[in-house]
Amino acid sequence: MQLPPLTEARLLRRYKRFLADVDIPGVGLAVAHCPNPGAMTGLAARGARCWLSRHDSPTRKLSWTLEIVEADGVLVGINTNLPNALAEEAIHAGVIAELSGYEHVRREAALGANSRIDFLMEGEGWPRTWVEVKNVHLMRQPGLAEFPDSVTARGAKHLAELAARARAGERAVQLFVIQRADCERFSIAGDIDPAYQRALASALSDGVEALAYACDVSVEAITLARPVELVL
Repeated sequence: MQLPPLTEARLLRRYKRFLADVDIPGVGLAVAHCPNPGAMTGLAARGARCWLSRHDSPTRKLSWTLEIVEADGVLVGINTNLPNALAEEAIHAGVIAELSGYEHVRREAALGANSRIDFLMEGEGWPRTWVEVKNVHLMRQPGLAEFPDSVTARGAKHLAELAARARAGERAVQLFVIQRADCERFSIAGDIDPAYQRALASALSDGVEALAYACDVSVEAITLARPVELVL
């Protein structure tokens, strides 16, 4: 996925979940929108290099949006609005081998009266396949990506919905999109959210599949690139 032109800055602080103070060379201090509701553990160090997109729409309160932060010597995508588009691009390109061969891929498919799942995939010879996407960027041990970085009741709800589809004989997949390249393994941060860890274990026992893919991240593009080992 190509990114819009980005401006390098220094991150001063992230606060109120969706705000970040930044220092932009040639511009000065500014408040940027932080499109990430999680804890961003390890990604909000004062003085960290970061990259911002700019949107001059008169309807926006903040012109700048935080997109990438440098942490542990690598670039990490922090925009949680991107993983669905990254996954869709990779699905159509055949990058995710486990999800190739489908003729129809629909975004935001209704599941029941009050819920939606990120993708519904259909194709001849395949059962209806439901795919939920989660953004990952937490790394507390070198090479090990983890999810979640904060408690996610919504994530557990989605797992229960996927499990119901698997029990009904359809295919259900939880896809973890890791917006950093320095990982070889993926695991669940059960110490942060033990309820989510239990929900995933239950969903897997019901037939839900788990996949984790790492991204290559640069200031020009973020691309879902390769599978990583699951340590569940």
